[in-house]
Amino acid sequence: MPDAEQTLLAFDYGLKKIGVALGNTLTNQARPLCVLTPSTREQRFAQVRALLAEWQPDLVVVGLPLTLDGEEQPASRQSRRFAHQIEGRFRVRVVLVDERGSSLEAQQILGTHAPDDAVAAAVILQRYLERH
Repeated sequence: MPDAEQTLLAFDYGLKKIGVALGNTLTNQARPLCVLTPSTREQRFAQVRALLAEWQPDLVVVGLPLTLDGEEQPASRQSRRFAHQIEGRFRVRVVLVDERGSSLEAQQILGTHAPDDAVAAAVILQRYLERH
């Protein structure tokens, strides 16, 4: 018997902008939600806290930026740290998903070279949904 419907929130983490997407396991669809542009660490986690309170996700997905060869890079460590902070601060389950190519895919969806970080987050979340 399949699991009960779950709500998922995804983050495409960046130092200046964080794309956010929402999805659920009933429709198996992800959609862009918003882009956070916090200027301080405190603002970042206040905005994350507000989203978690509003949507009450069963799972949080964070994009993991890897090199084309699948290797870790400085941005990988930053995303891992962000994921661990969400897990520790808010006691929600977090999984990391390879985000290679998500910005390019978002550009193709939007038909522009300036990707919306929320669309990239939706691409990452859709990948998770399709694999689970």
